[in-house]
Amino acid sequence: MRGPHHRRLREGTRQPTTRPERSATGPRTHQHYLHDESAQVAGIEALPFGVLIFVVGSLLIAGSWAVVDAAGAATAAAREGARAYVEAADAASARAEATDAATATMAGHGRSDIDRLTVRVDDSHGGFQRCSEVVVEVSYVVPAVRVPWFGTAASMTVHHTHRELVDPHRSSDAGPGTCTP
Repeated sequence: MRGPHHRRLREGTRQPTTRPERSATGPRTHQHYLHDESAQVAGIEALPFGVLIFVVGSLLIAGSWAVVDAAGAATAAAREGARAYVEAADAASARAEATDAATATMAGHGRSDIDRLTVRVDDSHGGFQRCSEVVVEVSYVVPAVRVPWFGTAASMTVHHTHRELVDPHRSSDAGPGTCTP
């Protein structure tokens, strides 16, 4: 039994072949191919535009990744700055150690341009004594990415804040801390 898509050939008709027939003049010559557009791929002019779109897209993704990377570095720098503050030996060196630790952490993440970095240490919640809170805020300006046809994207500033308590069990001349559970 024949399926629904089977065509019955009429008598006297030829069965279709997959091979092209030769012309009356014989096979095509090399010169014939030079003067016509056979075997030409349509849309070949779109390839350069595809490459340009790929390059521009790669630049946009790289710029976005720079912001994500800087945010991770700012998080680590704020955490290390707060840790350096609470582990400092005395109040005189605590702020400097916090700022130095945050700056060194940003440099360790490849962000050594200190003109773009801002470190703020807030110890106004009791100063340098047991159980007092310190807040370290790190801000970093991520440079703008220049993308063709879009111009220069605006630079972004990433911020991160980390809070930590000065060790309640440390020895100090300031007396007992005022830790609350």
